[in-house]
Amino acid sequence: MKKITKLAGLAVGAGVVCYLALAGYVRYHDAHRPNTALAKSGLSAENANVLKILQDKGCDYCHTPSAQLPFYASFPIAKQLMEYDIELGYKSFNLVEVRESLLEGKAAPQSDLTKIEWVMEHKTMPPGRYNALHWAGIMDESERNVLLDWVEHQRLNYYATPDMAENRRNEPVQPIPESLPVDAQKVALGMRLYHDPRLSGDNSISCAHCHQLGAGGVDGRKTSQGVGGAIGPINAPTVYNSVFNVEQFWDGRAADLQAQAGGPPLNPIEMASTSWKQITDKLEKDPVLMRDFTAVYPQGLSGASITDAIAEFEKTLITPDSPFDQYLRGNDGAITAQQKHGYQLFKENKCATCHTGKTLGSRSFEPLGLKEDFGFGTVTSADIGRMNVTKEVRDRLRQKVPTLRNVALTAPYFHRGDVATLDDAVKEMLKYQVGTTLPQKDVDDIVAFLQTLNGVYTPYPIH
Repeated sequence: MKKITKLAGLAVGAGVVCYLALAGYVRYHDAHRPNTALAKSGLSAENANVLKILQDKGCDYCHTPSAQLPFYASFPIAKQLMEYDIELGYKSFNLVEVRESLLEGKAAPQSDLTKIEWVMEHKTMPPGRYNALHWAGIMDESERNVLLDWVEHQRLNYYATPDMAENRRNEPVQPIPESLPVDAQKVALGMRLYHDPRLSGDNSISCAHCHQLGAGGVDGRKTSQGVGGAIGPINAPTVYNSVFNVEQFWDGRAADLQAQAGGPPLNPIEMASTSWKQITDKLEKDPVLMRDFTAVYPQGLSGASITDAIAEFEKTLITPDSPFDQYLRGNDGAITAQQKHGYQLFKENKCATCHTGKTLGSRSFEPLGLKEDFGFGTVTSADIGRMNVTKEVRDRLRQKVPTLRNVALTAPYFHRGDVATLDDAVKEMLKYQVGTTLPQKDVDDIVAFLQTLNGVYTPYPIH
């Protein structure tokens, strides 16, 4: 028995010695690896410094898909630790666009800025598992401040709007603009076509059927109903403020509003037209429409000209001047103390790391079930989401982050439309995306904040 105990002690001791030796070797290697960031010419001092920190602290190891791993990544202890960190890190955050923005001197994505800000403020990066092996990866306060200052400069230079209050220009969100430049004649045609059921195969439904302007830009259904009562596979996102989306549809398969407008008319379970010729043959029999249309589009009716007009109309579907917008512009009394606390909780609990920018969302694709597997049951093609477009395994179960503008009006929630209330939606997000729960009072405060995001739609003047 004593012999077995002695052997076990020797094994443990040997393991500790091996680990310490490996850790020391890793520490030496990391301290002496070349810094490629500073080799780039033309970088600002700030960008070069940020790149140096990201490289020195190993951020690119876990958050870029093609980072060259050090040779010791194949060693038993290092291999296990690094594989875990890389899988979780890359799933959570892709650093590629940030690195490109630094190298090219352009704006970094807003959601990426907010993620970096959150982990710096809460000192969660690099993670303890990484630091246990890479002692040189521990980030000190001055390095965190460099990154936080860079985030603020990015917001001030690229995202903050002139009408924001000075003390709110470093917020992760911005107000909706009062208006956007549009072509008035195209808007007038687009409005008519948006409400025209002749775009559907049996002349029964229009774009407005699923995107009702008097109902938050949605249809209020779990998933939408098309021609002949066909039930679609996914919840209709709001058309309001969709001009600000990074791409259109939940999976981002349409690059812009015009591409999106071309999808539903030819979808067999939505508007079910068989071709654009079928649509134009019907519309060409309308002499008034043809007169007005050819005055703007001399080339006549086509899928391209119809969708161009609808897209121009949809640019006017914005909802500025919400209570929260007024608050961002400096009116402290525009929202209540409860709503202000809800906004603070919204930021503290990482909601703003994805729901950011003018629309509080719609600018990135995130996996549903980041911290805990979401209860999909049978996974459908609609659930697969972004991977249907990119074909990349990393994008499986990713959906475009929905806007929170007017969210109190757009139930039910999520791409399946299977969450009925804002209260439940907040709790689900806390559980599956953040990995936490909050007292009911805090949930109530977040919901109260979300209710400040209802803006004002003013129809574009049609002459």
